[in-house]
Amino acid sequence: MLELGCGNGKTLSAMIGRGWEVTAIDFSSRAVAMSRMNTNTLKKAEVCVADARHLPFVPEMFDAVFAIHILSHLDKTDRTRAVAEAVRVLKTGGILYFTGFSTEDFRSGKGSAVEDGTVKRGSGICTHYFTEPEAQELFSNLTLETITTKRWSMRVRGQDFPRAEVQAAFIK
Repeated sequence: MLELGCGNGKTLSAMIGRGWEVTAIDFSSRAVAMSRMNTNTLKKAEVCVADARHLPFVPEMFDAVFAIHILSHLDKTDRTRAVAEAVRVLKTGGILYFTGFSTEDFRSGKGSAVEDGTVKRGSGICTHYFTEPEAQELFSNLTLETITTKRWSMRVRGQDFPRAEVQAAFIK
């Protein structure tokens, strides 16, 4: 398995807990260090600094690729490049799992517009918000297995806010 953008390791921990052989990458050396610390990955996973747009792996190396919220933080050109790289390293018959923030999320559209569907918030972090058709188009060179928009509420200071993310699985 390959996890793109491992961040602090929370998804990696779940993968390790399932007994999977996992390679996890992040472009941030700080994130990789946090991921290693938070998952105690010794002999359980390979965690390294790498760029999802230029993966350092041979073609068709992984049975599955996980792109959980990483593509939301890339501009359109870089999203397309990262998807092409993910498809390149995915084995024929392999599964690509995608999760990205939905346009139904309460934060969608809040911040300075960077490009269509993408905003930069006060923290300086750019976030793209997806629709299901947009996610399908992004992965149009793969076969759609499932796609759904997961919705829930988040309570902040006594007020409920709608959260939503597009979740999909694609087969190569």
